[in-house]
Order: sequence, then structure tokens, then C-alpha cells
Amino acid sequence: MNREASLSRLRQEHRFDLLVIGGGATGCGIALDAASRGLSVALVEQNDFSEGTSSRSTKLLHGGVRYLEMAVKHFDRVQYNLVKDGLRERGLLLKNAPHLTNRLPLVTPLYSWWQIPYVFAGLKFYDLLAGQAGIGRSRLISRKKALSLFPMLKAEGLKAGVLYYDGQFNDARMVNALAATAIGHGAVLANHVAATALLKERGTVVGAQVQDKLDGTSWPIRARGVINATGPFADSIRRMADPAAAPLLKVSSGIHIVLDGRFAPPDTGLMIPETDDGRVLFVLPWEGHALIGTTDEPAELTEHPRAEAEEITYLLRHVRRYFDLQVEESDIKSVWSGLRPLVFDPEAADTAQLARDHFIQVGPTRLLSVTGGKWTTYREMARDTVDHALLTFELTAPHSCRTATIPLAGAEGYVDDSDRTLVSRHGFAADVARHLHRAYGSLARAVVAVAEEIGRNRLVEGHPYLEAEVVYAARHEMAGRAIDVLARRLPLALLDREAALAALPRVIALMAGELGWDVPRQTEERRIALLRLTGAL
Repeated sequence: MNREASLSRLRQEHRFDLLVIGGGATGCGIALDAASRGLSVALVEQNDFSEGTSSRSTKLLHGGVRYLEMAVKHFDRVQYNLVKDGLRERGLLLKNAPHLTNRLPLVTPLYSWWQIPYVFAGLKFYDLLAGQAGIGRSRLISRKKALSLFPMLKAEGLKAGVLYYDGQFNDARMVNALAATAIGHGAVLANHVAATALLKERGTVVGAQVQDKLDGTSWPIRARGVINATGPFADSIRRMADPAAAPLLKVSSGIHIVLDGRFAPPDTGLMIPETDDGRVLFVLPWEGHALIGTTDEPAELTEHPRAEAEEITYLLRHVRRYFDLQVEESDIKSVWSGLRPLVFDPEAADTAQLARDHFIQVGPTRLLSVTGGKWTTYREMARDTVDHALLTFELTAPHSCRTATIPLAGAEGYVDDSDRTLVSRHGFAADVARHLHRAYGSLARAVVAVAEEIGRNRLVEGHPYLEAEVVYAARHEMAGRAIDVLARRLPLALLDREAALAALPRVIALMAGELGWDVPRQTEERRIALLRLTGAL
């Protein structure tokens, strides 16, 4: 992935079959689907790939236990199909990106006798819906077993538990892998390129005027069809095409806090299916830390949503309620908030009731918009969108959808235990080897080559990330800003903001050497990174 080469093609090519606006999971998934069918595809993202919703998830690949309960209670076929589709797509992601995904056992503690048959039956139904794509059987566990898995659980009143399985993944690097795989199939993608206006001919959208946000240059990109895949910002792009467009979306915010690893076992998560105010609470092991989330609150649309103090207090209060641990705000190592696009229903009582299914609309100017949905079903969303685009824009593709069997970048040649080779043959520390193996898969050898060139120094003590990864991200992963590396190519800012702040000067120095940044640019990178690290990521 070379940004300058992509920009050159975006400026020079006369017209693409499709122009995708938005570089999150859905947009990059669409680019891969369309390019692998043989279409010419361009994609622009105004910030960094996955900078919005797609890098601020709970890091779970799931069908949605909560949606299943709503489907059964309300005989809701939309929610039912969403769960079934999610479980199928979960299985495909575990197969197509084994380096970025893993199976995760989750325990639901039960504090009343009536919950035992109710929750157990629901999770067995969850297994049944997964069918052959299932990744483990739910089972009842005793009070003693639940406490052995989670010694910090409050023992008073605990009756039993249910253990079930879902998937876990690295969301930001998954989008990076989608982008790289799309490029490998011929798509042209560029981050930090904003669509500033839509081009129209005879009332039909035929492209976009775009601007490189890093150097200010602007040019048109023409296409036979334009797809709006901007997640929570879909309505703003729709209004570019049609100022009178009625809103399709409401957005809700979900926040996550990160604590030290002692607050969660290293290989088992905890799921509270319903708190006292009807929300779901997760406590998950993630990158050696404990990830806790999430709330579901109506929110205002903003590029970098900030976690509100009352939301943080809410999560800490519930952690104290379920754990025999004193957790204070000072224990928080990082916090972030993400926006979720929910298809608008004016009769819905709250955002938790809005459907997570995706929605495709073609406006009067033939702008095709896709929105809603959830991370796990990105591939299905992309497939449906490209199918729709073929009809809407009268395109012919040489191939049908093939993404169910396309391995993502780093998956080809991936071997589960090859991190041992990084230790035995290359002499990396075990934690560094595991990180390289899991983050890059078979591409870890390319990072190793950079490490052999510039050295094996850690970026910051206490974390497995290497200085070589900064250089690799600038050379091969289109990292255009220091915060792109700290928050997305590496998860350091999401895990430990103090560590990210400590690493910032070195990241800027390494990227300046690689990308030729002058002193004013380095100063600007420091300003932007500090704004993100001390405010809203």
C-alpha cells in the first residue's frame, strides 16, 4: 500500500466504474468485493482508514445475543436474521483472517435461580442458529467454576454461570487488511482525501471533487456510480447530492474504558446480559489489558466523539457492582467513544430498539448510500451494496461475489505457531513475537526485514511494539499522520494513553525521516496527536 502511487492513479485515471466514499469496514469491504469481481474501483477516506466507528468497537465478532432476545420477545424477523447472518459472517472472518481473529470464551454470571434456564436456553438457541459455523457449545457452569474463572466476581448471591463462545478481533488492523487486499485486486484507495463536493451531469451524480487533506491539492474523480459508505456521516453526503434529503439515521454512542490486565483473566471474557437499566456490559481481555464497555446513548454527530464523565462513572459503578475490586478513575489507562449508525425509526423509544440491519438507498441523483449494520456483517453489507450497484449503474462484472473465500492480507501462508520461529530463528522476545505474528500474520516477515534494517528497539517500555513498525506503517500501510500509527496501525493509544504520549516524539522522528517532514510539519503532527491523545480519539 503506497499512498503516493494511489494518489497518482486517482489523479490520472479518466473514469472508474465505482467511486466509494468512506474508508471504514463497509467502504473497504465494498472496494474489495467490487474489485475482486473485476470492476475498476476508487475509494477515498477523509481521515484515516477506520478512524471512525470501525476502530472503536468492542472488538467482538458476534451474532448479537441481545438482538436474539429482542427477536424472540417481539417476534422480530429483522433482528432474527441479523443474528443468523452475524453468526455466519463470524465464521467466515475467523477463517479468512485467522491472524486477526480468535475464539473467545465468555461467561455470564447468574445471580437468581430463574435466570439459569432462561439464559442457558437463549445461548443454546444462539449455538443452534450458528449451525456448522458454530465455534463452541454453550454450557452451564457451577458457581465454583465461575469463581475459578473470575476470582474477582462478587460471590454473594452467585448461583451459577453460562459459558458460551464468540469471536474477538483487531478491528483497526482488519480494516487495514481489507484495504490492502482490495488494492491487491486492483482497487485504488487513499486515506486523508475528502470528498468536498459531488459532480453532477444532467442531475445525476457522476463523481466527486476531492481534496488531499495533507497537502491541500484538489482534483475531480469521475465514476459510473458513486457509493456513500460513510457510516454515521451518510446523511451529510446524501445532502451533498440532494439538499432536501430526509435523514435516514440516528446515532448512538458507545464508550469503552481500558484497565490493567489484572481486571480480567487473559483468555476469558465476561458478559452481563442486562444491567439494572437494561444494557449489556462486557469485560474482555484485550491486548494484555481489560476492555470494559459499553453504553448505548443517543449522541450528536461529531468526527471525534468524547466520552462523557457520566458514562465513565456509569461503567465504573457497574464494574464495582459485579467485582470484588476497588476500581477508581485513576485506574483507567485509556478511554474512547464511538458512534453507531442506526437506521432511523421515528417510533422507536430509544436507540437500543433501533435495527442494526443495514439499509441501501438510491437517491434521486442516483447516489447509492449504504448505512446501518454492524461490524461482523460488513462483508454481507458490501456484497448487497455491490449487487445493488451493478443494477443501479448498469455495470457488468466478469465475476460474481467471491469474498466468502478470499483470505485477507496476512492470512495466506499463516501458521498458528509461527511466532515460535520469530523467537527461535530471529531472537525476538516472546511478547514481541506474539504481537508481530497476530497483527501482521504472514506479513510479519516484512516487518522483521525493517527491524533488521533499523534495529529492534521497542517503541516504549512495557509494550511489545517496535520502532520498526512505525517505519513499516509509513512505507507500506499509508500511515500519513503520527496518530494514524499510535491509534490504528498500533493500538497503543487505545490501551495506554500515557505510553502513547511517551512514544509520540519518537514516532514523529521516525515518520519525519521516512516521509521527509520538515520542522513545521513535525510541529503540526505533534499538535494533532496531542489533541487526540488528551481529548477525543
